[in-house]
Amino acid sequence: MIIGVGLVSGGLDSILAVKVLQDQGIRVIGISFVTPFFGPERAKKAAEMLNFELRILDVSSVHIEMLRSPKHGYGKQMNPCIDCHALMFREAGKVMEAEGADFLFSGEVLNERPMSQTRRALKLVAKESGYSDLILRPLSAKLLPETLPELERKVDRERLLDISGRVRKRQIELAEHYGIKEYAQPAGGCLLTEPSYTNKLQELMKQSQNPEIRDFQLLVMGRHFRLDTGEKVIIGRNHEENIKLLSMKNDSDAVMNVRDYKGPVAIIPHNPSEKAIAKAASICIQYSDTPIDTEVAVVYNIGEKSFIIYAKAADKKEINAIRI
Repeated sequence: MIIGVGLVSGGLDSILAVKVLQDQGIRVIGISFVTPFFGPERAKKAAEMLNFELRILDVSSVHIEMLRSPKHGYGKQMNPCIDCHALMFREAGKVMEAEGADFLFSGEVLNERPMSQTRRALKLVAKESGYSDLILRPLSAKLLPETLPELERKVDRERLLDISGRVRKRQIELAEHYGIKEYAQPAGGCLLTEPSYTNKLQELMKQSQNPEIRDFQLLVMGRHFRLDTGEKVIIGRNHEENIKLLSMKNDSDAVMNVRDYKGPVAIIPHNPSEKAIAKAASICIQYSDTPIDTEVAVVYNIGEKSFIIYAKAADKKEINAIRI
């Protein structure tokens, strides 16, 4: 049996790419990736819907290393799409080789995205991946040079497609043809394309020499403040975020909340100094229900040890000046 190993995001394009190959009797192994910036949730739904095997690979470390200085630069935000896609194909290629599979594929559509899906970009991604002759784009294959699996008749080129451009009319028609009713919209899915996230990400990478994977994950929640000590304070914005912050704490963090009033959870990661703890307490109070200019008790824990510090709310202008 012919086997294709593909990058599956779970969006409509990748779903259709899988379906086009399945229609030729090709066994599909989907690959979905985990980093702090995107995950496999949509791909899992697609695999269940179309009944194909899905492998989930955590490439966080190698992806973050690439993100520091992508060879082909960033998109509008901090999305290194060309380098990212090449990395994904390299990792999927390892699976292809291990499985003795015949080719790689993706749901990329020629000229659908101005940075990463031009003719030049698709060729560049294939070259940088190290699998240039083995990468098939089923949705646009008839508009692109024949790949090795097509030349070897492992894939019938005549049954592939010639979709191009940003208008998704044909994809929607194909979805209706295949009876596919649920699929993710094209926007979103990668935090590196979101301005609010990338602002925090740029600040983190500038301030921290060796941030941990958790530091990137924490960027999606809470209010973030950079103290003059260089340390960071993260304040939950609502009950749900408070719960998430607590679930992500570790024994080197200071975790605090105002003792006698309703308010947020605050986390100061990575063995904070006493000065940082004192400042974080005053910020935490400002976002609580504590009466103005009232000194109150703030409870904080580091590991199994619990402490109390007394403070008043920080000045709002001062807080805004250090908010990221």
